[in-house]
Amino acid sequence: MSSESKRPQSEDMDATLLGAGLPESGLPEAKVSKGERLSLVWLLPLLALVVGGWLAYKTWSEQGPTISISFQNASGLQAGKTKVRFKDVEIGQVTNISVTQDLEGVKVSAQLTAGSERYLTDQTRFWVARPRITASRVSGLETLLSGAYIAIDPVLTGKPARHFKGLAEPPVITTDEPGKRFRLRSSTLGSLNLGSPVYYRHIQVGQVVSYELDEDGESVTIDIFVTKPHDCLVFANTRFWNASGIDLSLTANGVNLDTESLISVLLGGVAFDTPDTLETKGAPAAADQFFPLYSSRADAHERIYLNKQRYLMVFSGSVRGLSVGAPVLLQGIQVGQVLDVQLRFDPEALVFSIPVLIEVEPERINVSGTVDQVLAADPTILQQLIASGMRGQLKTGSLLTGQLYVDLDFHQDAPPAIIREQDGYRVLPTVPAPIEEVTTKVKNILAKVEAFPLETIGDDLTGILGSTRALVESSETKQALTELQQAITDLSAIAGQLDQDIAPALTAILGQTRQAVINVNALIGPEAPLSVETVRTMREIGSAARSIRTFADYLDRHPEALIRGKGGMQR
Repeated sequence: MSSESKRPQSEDMDATLLGAGLPESGLPEAKVSKGERLSLVWLLPLLALVVGGWLAYKTWSEQGPTISISFQNASGLQAGKTKVRFKDVEIGQVTNISVTQDLEGVKVSAQLTAGSERYLTDQTRFWVARPRITASRVSGLETLLSGAYIAIDPVLTGKPARHFKGLAEPPVITTDEPGKRFRLRSSTLGSLNLGSPVYYRHIQVGQVVSYELDEDGESVTIDIFVTKPHDCLVFANTRFWNASGIDLSLTANGVNLDTESLISVLLGGVAFDTPDTLETKGAPAAADQFFPLYSSRADAHERIYLNKQRYLMVFSGSVRGLSVGAPVLLQGIQVGQVLDVQLRFDPEALVFSIPVLIEVEPERINVSGTVDQVLAADPTILQQLIASGMRGQLKTGSLLTGQLYVDLDFHQDAPPAIIREQDGYRVLPTVPAPIEEVTTKVKNILAKVEAFPLETIGDDLTGILGSTRALVESSETKQALTELQQAITDLSAIAGQLDQDIAPALTAILGQTRQAVINVNALIGPEAPLSVETVRTMREIGSAARSIRTFADYLDRHPEALIRGKGGMQR
């Protein structure tokens, strides 16, 4: 049945092929026909694929680098919400916050916008901007409404970096601020702090930006920033000093008070200036140049001399009031300072001595030809000065503070002395302080007073007073006093009688005597007749005396005239 059923089907197929115009061989022939157009429905998926690819490319091309920042804590930060801003412009967003493996801080991942790679260097700084109120400034108040955000201080120079350590505090000065940064070195920080002002002639021109302790622990490095155009005022010879608080010092020169402003009193500050000297100011200082930070304005303007000579002075009296740093004056001009004061005991002599080490700067003394001969390495000149009476002496610089200083001056009455060596230093001779001289004289006077036999004299005076009292209280003395009183009464009566009887008679006699004197004056006065006649007689007697003298002279020459007469020889 199967073969019969299949035969009619093949026959039917052959008939169909013949009806369709196919060849009798039964092979199929291709027939070309024009197809229909593509449907518009297929364009929508293609368009969506292109738009999606463009958006993916745009997102990938605009996506910036991913960075990680480590902070001490994540206070105020939220993943997906906290922004990264520069000058209030959003440049990124926090994507993840996690705790570090050592549990000492947090690690914040942030996605930045494209183009941020060029300022992501190892010098770029990040910090969390939040409200902060310190003694020096107030910052981040705008975050009270907008919330905390991560701020960035981009730096173009440096090596590329993607991992950063965030700052605990925002920087005082950012890198885009025009000006220069300088470094100061001081033994202590004093009252300086971040944001402390920097003054030039009492005008604020900068502030302190950072400070750190040096590795050796001997000093502190302080970074300051001076804004433009004031940074050009800093030269190679510029001096910086600590202007913090109130500079009150009690020295041998008295009481010194110095301050810059009320802000520097509260927050501290640094001041600088270039001293006006014969030396040039030098070139403008380069950025990050180191300068020493002096403790006061006086120390900053003090000239620095390289040549220093050390001497030893030994004092025997009290040096209370003499401190390290006290000035050494030569005829009233400072030439050095005190370096050390010690107390030594000599067990053999059982005496104490006080050696004082001083440092003298010979360049302070100008001498024709050289400037370092006096008090320098030439012992001849120094010995000549000592032979001339130059000695060291302690004097009071201020009665208010009681501070002492070392005075080098010439004392003509000083005992002879020579230079000697002690502990490797040349020893300059000294003389006692003026107060010690007065004390010595007072002690000598007191010693003489003590040696005076006051007790013996007192005993003698006591005996004399006793004898005198016995004499006064004796009956003979009382009888004598009574008789003396009676004699005085009698003398008073006699005086009264003289006044009544004898006085008028004496008055009359004196009147008569006065009249007699008047008469005598009238008789022998210059105009009285007796005086005139007497003068005439005296003149005639003088004339006669001259005639007799002439006659005697003639007879002496011509004795024969007594016989022959005058002119007898001619006959």
